[in-house]
Amino acid sequence: MAAFGLLAVGLVGGAALALLPAASTSPAEPVRAQTQLAVPAEPLDEPLQPSAEESVPVGVSAPGAAVSMPVPVTTVAPTTPSTSLEDLVSRVVPAVALVQAGSSRGTGFFIARDRVLTNAHVISGHSTVRLQVGEAQYEARVGTVSAGTDLAVLHVINPNPTQAVLRMGSVEQARVGEEVIAVGSALGVLSNTVTRGIVSAMRKVGQVTLIQTDAAINPGNSGGPLISRSGLVIGVNSLRVAQHTAEGVAFAVAIDHATQLLSGQRPSDGQTPLGGLTQMLGGRSEGDDQRTRGEADYARVLEWASKNAGELDNYWTRYANACVSAARPAGDRAWFAVFEPSGVTLSNSSTVDCASWLGTVRTTAARIREEMVKASEAARQNGVFPGTVRDLRRRHRLDWAGWDR
Repeated sequence: MAAFGLLAVGLVGGAALALLPAASTSPAEPVRAQTQLAVPAEPLDEPLQPSAEESVPVGVSAPGAAVSMPVPVTTVAPTTPSTSLEDLVSRVVPAVALVQAGSSRGTGFFIARDRVLTNAHVISGHSTVRLQVGEAQYEARVGTVSAGTDLAVLHVINPNPTQAVLRMGSVEQARVGEEVIAVGSALGVLSNTVTRGIVSAMRKVGQVTLIQTDAAINPGNSGGPLISRSGLVIGVNSLRVAQHTAEGVAFAVAIDHATQLLSGQRPSDGQTPLGGLTQMLGGRSEGDDQRTRGEADYARVLEWASKNAGELDNYWTRYANACVSAARPAGDRAWFAVFEPSGVTLSNSSTVDCASWLGTVRTTAARIREEMVKASEAARQNGVFPGTVRDLRRRHRLDWAGWDR
């Protein structure tokens, strides 16, 4: 699947149920069976993060690393207004690479013989990637990454000393209305695809400057260069507005952010350019998406807890008449009384081992409580509204004030 930034979301999972002990064939037999509950499904593994060594800012050697001497490289020189578009393209294309990160594909471009610039979302979750330039293939490791600007620097493991590279300009050199070209791997397979357009506008989204262009940007173009007619990179193609919503509206992250990243400056990684743009266009923000995911995760745990709570209801009812002389009301379920100090007073039964029965109830209830408390805290951190949390608990008959203590 081609890597590309579009306005979209998704997620969720399920969990299993373990039944409590069945009723004894003889009520006079002591209850000693233990309970085993299913544990909510574990979350998906987090994406791989660059190691400490990989996070060393570009231009700064890791402790103990050997310092290599500069090697002459072929640099695409700035062109003059009289340079034909065809000549400009022929100079740029050899410095643009197809980036393959697992099943995702995008674009990158060489800014040094052993260094490639691309989008962070192209290489997300990977520590190494493959590059293809023409017939040549290279391996590269993921170096400095900035999710806040959607930029990443790749370090080529087996560089070509004669590799062509592009020169970076500045957004200050760009003018609305000027002609630009975008080079990338359209649809993730059509490498060296060139499209032409103009700079439509400059947009400030949070701390990030975006260059709006009508040059066609397709899935797979992410991470490719946006080139001015002078032959300088002024932006890194990053995203477009969904094609069914608008046409000719694409965005590139201003190359100035890459210059800052290469000099060791690490901008805030709060809101991504895509999230900020979506919010600016009146769509859902990243906070909204996080809240939605948080609600889904919380609902999943409540479903698990509700099924196990139903089994514990049956187990409580089966022996409560014989074993409980008093139980303090404490929420939606009778056995919630075990959560309160001295909440259950046992009677002296000659037919049932009530102490063993209550111990099983406490152990089972404690496991449900543990998962509920963790889920409540996760929901709070994900911005789930308290009213939504309360409604979900009531829907599953799991309302008890102690979950948030």
